[in-house]
Amino acid sequence: MCGILAVLGCTDDSQAKRVRVLELSRRLRHRGPDWSGIYQHGDNYLAHERLAIVDPDSGDQPLFNEDKTIVVTVNGEIYNHEELRKDLKNHKFRTGSDCDVISHLYEEHGENFVDMLDGVFSFVLLDTRDNSFMVARDAIGVTSLYIGWGLDGSVWISSEMKGLHEDCEHFEVFPPGLLYSSKSGGFKQWYNPPWYNESVPSTPYEPLAVRHAFEAAVTKRLMSDVPFGVLLSGGLDSSLVASITARHLAGTKAAKRWGSQLHSFCVGLRGGSPDLKAGKEVADYLGTVHHEFHFTVQDGIDAVEDVIYHVETYDVTTIRASTPMFLMSRKIKSLGVKMVLSGEGSDEIFGGYLYFHKAPNKQEFHQETCRKIKALHKYDCLRANKATSAFGLEARIPFLDKEFINTVMSLDPESKMIKPEEGRIEKWVLRRAFDDEERPYLPKHILYRQKEQFSDGVGYSWIDGLKAHAAENVNDKMMSNAAHIFPHNTPLTKEAYYYRMIFERFFPQNSARLTVPGGATVACSTAKAVEWDANWSNNMDPSGRAAVGVHLSDYDGNSKVAVSLPPPKTVEDTPMMMGHGVVIQT
Repeated sequence: MCGILAVLGCTDDSQAKRVRVLELSRRLRHRGPDWSGIYQHGDNYLAHERLAIVDPDSGDQPLFNEDKTIVVTVNGEIYNHEELRKDLKNHKFRTGSDCDVISHLYEEHGENFVDMLDGVFSFVLLDTRDNSFMVARDAIGVTSLYIGWGLDGSVWISSEMKGLHEDCEHFEVFPPGLLYSSKSGGFKQWYNPPWYNESVPSTPYEPLAVRHAFEAAVTKRLMSDVPFGVLLSGGLDSSLVASITARHLAGTKAAKRWGSQLHSFCVGLRGGSPDLKAGKEVADYLGTVHHEFHFTVQDGIDAVEDVIYHVETYDVTTIRASTPMFLMSRKIKSLGVKMVLSGEGSDEIFGGYLYFHKAPNKQEFHQETCRKIKALHKYDCLRANKATSAFGLEARIPFLDKEFINTVMSLDPESKMIKPEEGRIEKWVLRRAFDDEERPYLPKHILYRQKEQFSDGVGYSWIDGLKAHAAENVNDKMMSNAAHIFPHNTPLTKEAYYYRMIFERFFPQNSARLTVPGGATVACSTAKAVEWDANWSNNMDPSGRAAVGVHLSDYDGNSKVAVSLPPPKTVEDTPMMMGHGVVIQT
């Protein structure tokens, strides 16, 4: 992911202002270490820190149309850029960059072109002919983006909060699926699919339709001119991404240049990580070049301050999961890899979190998945984007492909519901779609393995170590005054208080603390979890451990050995039994 920074209408075109913009842009250079660019038109500044993935030779930014009247700085990938170029046959392109189509689409369609883009993106476009500008962010918020306003009437845009928080009177998260136009002076929603209003859809479940849609989502993300790999924890989601990538890698440009054997990466605690064991098993099955990275609890604790600075949050679950990803990203980048595919988003669109077992009906099930998807940019997207970008590594997320989401969210949610009595565990429709007897994507016991939280999967002592460290640094007196010190999103645990102290040191503005979601409901993951199962209200830990009743329901309490029965071959063969065919990664 690149870094973008724009200052628009700041009433200052001095050299000192240009130097300040360059200084702030440097704060984003970890996102794009390959090249820097800046364009100034009067009191408008567009800066760019580039991570070169497609067309490394000529795709430097900002990008222009033919006569340089339209200027764009972009963070993202446009996967359908070749098709769009064909429709723009009367235009001449300056580079081979996938983002080069944006200025030309604007010339043809004005501000109404954004939904034509198939990809993830944040961009600022300046039309020098009338000094107007527009800003847009992708549908789900896979790319990070912030907007701020200065006292002089200026509008500031930055990929990360650290690029603008000191210079803006007020700033906030730029909402996904929206564009901001200087012509209208406000936001406009460009992404509004049928599922967005949360009405219950009715499309029948067709396994092959889901399979083909996801394969398309993965293969389009293999667009790269540099070495790439996959993050492989051994869970269902990352394993499917790796399996599809391994099948299609040989036909990519990157494979022809860098080799056709897929590299996979996994991280875990030294001496005990479910993910390391499961990841190795999947890697052996797929024949990937597998890299295991180990860290200690102390390594993670030592990195927490850096993680909070880069990820820009004090949310407990996000920091827990971001830290191993942050450490792994640094190791991956040291191998010369610049892009990885990752498995975020599946649990939101399929209802894969374990509390979905308690959903009372398909309407509530569907509405909760809608709410989870809309909130992804505050949690998993934030983690995946910023924890990897800290070291100039790009994470691509096939499950959050716009077309794939539309396919899955149009399904009758009755097919997604978890029904143990019918052998349907969480994400059954995804598992069934890739249950291919003739050419298996994955072994059965992996395809039907139950979910593990990422922060638990790296090693069960990781969270316990964080809690112990926080308890050493936050005393009871501090907690008793927490509501006075932090009246907004008051931390309810010592771990939350510890993270909040670090965050406030880096980002002391009120606008900064307001960018982080919170409240009492977040402490137990989601209000719906409590509504569906009152037991959640008694668990202050926001991790997947709160669902321990579901998580260990098929276990012998002493040995923790899972019952593993073969999954059904077809829908018709589904036995009327509890949801077995499940192996927990231990």
